[in-house]
Amino acid sequence: MALAAAERGRGCLGALRRLQWNQVRIFVKWASTIGGHSIGKILIANRGEIACRVMRTAKKMGVKSVAVYSEADRNSMHVAMADEAYCIGPPPSQQSYLAMEKILQVAKVSAAQAIHPGYGFLSENTEFAELCKQQGIIFIGPPSSAIRDMGIKSTSKAIMSAAGVPVVEGYHGEDQSDECLKEHARRIGYPVMIKAVRGGGGKGMRIAHSEKEFLDQLESARREAKKSFNDDAMLIEKFVDNPRHVEVQVFGDQHGNAVYLFERDCSVQRRHQKIIEEAPGPGISPEVRRRLGEAAVRAAKAVNYVGAGTVEFIMDSQHNFYFMEMNTRLQVEHPVTEMITGTDLVEWQLRVAAGEKIPLMQEEILLQGHAFEARIYAEDPNNNFMPGAGPLLHLSTPPADCFTRIETGVRQGDEVSVHYDPMIAKLVVWAEDRQAALRKLRYSLHQYNIVGLSTNIDFLLSLSGHPQFEAGNVHTNFIPQHHDELFPAKKATPHEVMCQAALGLILKEKMLTDAFRDQSDDKFSPFASSTGRRINICYTRKLSLLDGENIVDVAVSYNQDGSYKMQIQDKTFLISGEILKEGDSLYLRSSVNGTVSKSKLVILDNTIYLFFPEGSAQIGLPVPKYLSAVSSGAEQSGAVAPMTGTVEKVFVKAGDKVQIGDPLMVMIAMKMEHTIRAPKAGVIKKVNFQEGAQANRHAPLVEFMDEEAESK
Repeated sequence: MALAAAERGRGCLGALRRLQWNQVRIFVKWASTIGGHSIGKILIANRGEIACRVMRTAKKMGVKSVAVYSEADRNSMHVAMADEAYCIGPPPSQQSYLAMEKILQVAKVSAAQAIHPGYGFLSENTEFAELCKQQGIIFIGPPSSAIRDMGIKSTSKAIMSAAGVPVVEGYHGEDQSDECLKEHARRIGYPVMIKAVRGGGGKGMRIAHSEKEFLDQLESARREAKKSFNDDAMLIEKFVDNPRHVEVQVFGDQHGNAVYLFERDCSVQRRHQKIIEEAPGPGISPEVRRRLGEAAVRAAKAVNYVGAGTVEFIMDSQHNFYFMEMNTRLQVEHPVTEMITGTDLVEWQLRVAAGEKIPLMQEEILLQGHAFEARIYAEDPNNNFMPGAGPLLHLSTPPADCFTRIETGVRQGDEVSVHYDPMIAKLVVWAEDRQAALRKLRYSLHQYNIVGLSTNIDFLLSLSGHPQFEAGNVHTNFIPQHHDELFPAKKATPHEVMCQAALGLILKEKMLTDAFRDQSDDKFSPFASSTGRRINICYTRKLSLLDGENIVDVAVSYNQDGSYKMQIQDKTFLISGEILKEGDSLYLRSSVNGTVSKSKLVILDNTIYLFFPEGSAQIGLPVPKYLSAVSSGAEQSGAVAPMTGTVEKVFVKAGDKVQIGDPLMVMIAMKMEHTIRAPKAGVIKKVNFQEGAQANRHAPLVEFMDEEAESK
C-alpha cells in the first residue's frame, strides 16, 4: 500500500511539473521582454469570487488591489482581501456596481492605474471601456470597439460571416417591431431562439416553439434584457435541436498576435446558464479542435481583439460548428482552461494590458489532462432551479491542492444576497484523463457540505454520475431529456439513517449537558443525567423525527453498556456510537446492527444534517402545530413569494377573476425573471405588493376571496 501511495505521489508530481512547465517558459520569456506601462495598483470593479480571484493573482505579482463594494457587501470576503476598499452605494447594482462615475472616481482617489472589470456588471460595457480610456485609466480588457462590435450580436454575425466563420441562420436587423420579428421567425421556422442583442449569461433569452407562444416569449425576453443591459433589442435565430455548446478561449495582444487555448464544453445548462463545464470537449478530434481554434482566432483578429475572450459555438451531432457569440471578457469557467494549459489567464491579462506580448506562440501551448468545473449555487433544483438567498450557517469544503481549486467569495457565516447572482462557489478539479477527473469531481462534491439554504450539490452529484454524462454524450437539452433519472421520485429515508439521526441528536444533547455540568459550580446530582441510564431501570424514550413531511417515531431504549436499541415500526436496530470533533466540525461514528460508518453531523434550526461519503440526509424535528399553522395559512389563501425579490410587473387587481395558472405578477430575483401564477381559480381579494416593491420569501403576494364571499 505504501508503494502504491508513493507511485501516486510521483504521478502527481510529474503531472504538476508538466502543468508548471508553461509557467516556467512564460516567466523566462517575460523576464526578457518586460516593458510597456507600469501597473502597480488595480481596481477590481466587481464583487464575490471573481474579485477574490483577480486579487490572488495581483498579490502574487506584487500588484496592489482596490475593492469597491455596495452596502450589502460591507463585510464580504473580497473587501477583506483587498489592500484598499471603498463603498460605492446601496445594494441595487444600478446604484453601485453599475455606477460608472462612482467607480472611476474611486480609481482616481486610490491612484489605481488600471481597472479589471471581472465578468458581468461593466465587463462588456462599451461606454465604460471608452470612459476609462478618456480618463487615462487602463481598462483590462479589449478596446471599446471590439466590445461594441462583438457585444451587438447582429453586428458580430455580419463580421464573422465576412471573416469566414460559419454562422447560424437568423434575423439580426434593425426593425424591432413585433410583426417584423414574428414574420422572420415564421420564415426561419420554429423552434426559434429569441436573444437579446446585447449581453450574455442567458439573460434576455427565450425559446419559442410555436407562433402561438412567440409574442409572450418575446415580451418576457425584452423585459429581462432591459433590466440587465438597458437595451431590449432582439435577434431571432434558428434553434438547433440538441446542440452542444462549445467555446474556445482566445487571447490577443496589442501587437497583432492572437492564440487559442483550446476549447471548453459547456453544454449542460439550466435556464440557458451553464452548470458543469469541462476542458477539453469530450469526443472532439484533434482535427476538429484545430479548426475550432483557428476559426476563433479569425474571429478575434477580425475585431483587433486584445486580452482574454471567448468565442462561443454551437455544434451539431456531426461536429459541424456555428458561431453563436463572443464574450469580450474573462469567462466564469476560465479555470478549466488554466488547469489544462498550466497558465494563469489573469496574469496574462495584466501583462498584456501593460503592453507586453502574448508569452507563448500557438505551437508552444500544450494541452495536458482533463478538468471539470461545477458551479455550486444557492438554488432549489427540485423547484425549477429557483434561486435562493440566506445565511451560510455551515460551510465546509474539500481540501484545495494543486489539482483542486475552490473559487469562492463567501465564508461560513456570510449571506448569499438576493441582490446578486446566487453562485456560492466554483469547484474545479484536474486529472490526467476525463474519467479520473470525473471521479475526483464527484469525490470532492461529497465533501462540499452546506447548511442554511438549498443548494444544487446533490443535483450535481446526480448529473455527474449519469451514464450518458460519463460517456460524454452531452448537449444543451441534457437535463430535460434525462429529467426522470436526474429527478427521481423521493424515497423514504432508510430506517438505518433515521436511527443515526436519532443517535446524533441524543449524543449532541449529552455533549451539551456534560459541558453545562462541567461549568456549573453546583455538585452534580446522579439523578440529573440526560443520558437515559437508570440503575436497575430500563428507560425508553420516544423521538419523533421528520422525513420530508412524514413523521417517523423512533422508540429508543438505553442499554446498560451505553448502546441503544431503536425501534421503528416493526424493525429493531442495535446502535452505538460517539461524536468526534475534528477541527471545527463534528462527526458521528456509529454502528448500526454491526455496520460501521462515519458522517459529518450538523444540527441547526430544528434539523439534523448528516453528510456521508456517498450522500447526505436532512432529518427534521417537528414544529408545534400552533407555529406551523402561522406559515401554512398564507399559502392556503393565496399566492406567496417563492423567493425574496423585487416585484417587476403586476397583472391583476382586486376583484379580478383568474383561472389556475394565470400570471399574477413577475418578480426579479438573482438577476432572473420569475412569473408568479395563480395556484387556484378564484377572485382576487387583495394585491399586497405593487411594482417596484421588495417581497421576502413566503410573503403573501396576492390574497383570494374565500369561497363563501365568492358565492355571494
